[in-house]
Order: sequence, then structure tokens, then C-alpha cells
Amino acid sequence: MKNFAVIQHNYSEFLGQIERQLEVRDIGFNYFRPFVAQDMPGTALHYDALFLLGGSSPIDDNEKAPWVENESYLIKRFIDAKRPVVGFGFGALLIANVFGASSNLEPEHTAYWTTAHKTDAGKDDPVAKAMDGRKVLVMYNGSANLDDDISPILVDDDGNWLAIKPNELCYAVLFRPELKPGMLEDMVMEADRETPENIGEILSQARDEWVETQKTTNSFIVALVKSLDLMQDRKKAPIFNLKVE
Repeated sequence: MKNFAVIQHNYSEFLGQIERQLEVRDIGFNYFRPFVAQDMPGTALHYDALFLLGGSSPIDDNEKAPWVENESYLIKRFIDAKRPVVGFGFGALLIANVFGASSNLEPEHTAYWTTAHKTDAGKDDPVAKAMDGRKVLVMYNGSANLDDDISPILVDDDGNWLAIKPNELCYAVLFRPELKPGMLEDMVMEADRETPENIGEILSQARDEWVETQKTTNSFIVALVKSLDLMQDRKKAPIFNLKVE
């Protein structure tokens, strides 16, 4: 059975809409939660892919996200093992940073609705083609300036990068196909979490766009499965039982 490792960075942000999309494809997934001091996978060879979820801080905030160095190392392990890696928001910034982007603590919050536009670099990419012209929610903290060698495959209405594909098995997306209105409500209620000043407007539009957002997420997952061949079982290392009877 296919099994994905999923790195969760706070209680409110999980696979959300994407969970059902994986389940109907008979893809299992295991959550790892470094924000409560849970260890991350020690190897990439027990999993078919790695998903990195959103977060509530910039990736450079060592006080709030002290595990970032270890997570970056895990990303490199999956890349070296030729396993797909997908990141949303916080996870996307981490991937960009691994591929040479310069990360920043500012702006503290970025949250807005926009239309995704494919670029020349994304003209043949399945995900870029699937998202082109669709309304998406962008949400992350801090920022990342891309290395000159990496061109975005999707940009927003103002030309800011929304998605990159730095190698054939890796996507970093700043829009949030996994988010549901209820998850946004949980972010507001989460203890000690600061949310964007416009979170009320973001949530109101998320409710209004909910029917169309589900279609967008479905299209995103179909394209992602095709592009990364996510239905393929990767060869996994055996797990030995060392218990002596």
C-alpha cells in the first residue's frame, strides 16, 4: 500500500480537503508533529512521498519553529531517494529555501485571494495548466526570494510567485488547496496564534467560494497525481522486527 509522510506544523493545519482525495486512491498517510516534539521520519525509504503543511510562523523564526533545520534535512533525504515532495505555505517556503531561495521574516502575514496564472515555465506542467485561471487562497508567513535558476510555474495577479517545480518530483505552492473554512476558524481559535488582520474577510470569501474551491482542489490533486506519478509504489526498505523470543 502507498504511504505518505506528512509533516504538520500546528494543530489547525492538516491535509484537510486532500485527505479524502488520498483515501479514495488507497493512499495511506502518517502525520508527524515536530511542534509537539514528535520525531520526524528517520528515513525516506519507508514512504512513497513527503507532504509539508502550512504553519503559523516564518521558517526563519527559530523560537517558534526550532525544528526547521531537521525538516530541511528530511526534504533533502526524500529528494536524494527520488521520492515526491510537496509543500504548502510554510512547507513551500522550506522547499524553496532548500533549493537556494533566500528566506525572510517579513512580512509577518500574507493572506489573500487571487487568480493563478501559468507562466512560460509552466506551460507544459500539469499542475500549472490545471490551476491556470482558478481562484486560490494564498496564505503564509515570512517570504522567500527565488534563486535566479528557478522560475515560477504559477504567479498571482501581480506577478508574484505562487508555485515552483524545482525538480521533476517536487512542488512548492504558496496557495492552499487543503484549507477548508472550518480550518480557518480553528486558526482564529488556536491558542497563542496570531492571524492576519484580514482573516475575517478571508474566511467570509472562503465560505462563499467553498463549492468552487472543492473543484479547484480536485483538479489540483488529479494534476499532482499525474505529474508526480503518486499512484506508483516506490520500493521501500524492509522493516525488521528485532524482538527476540
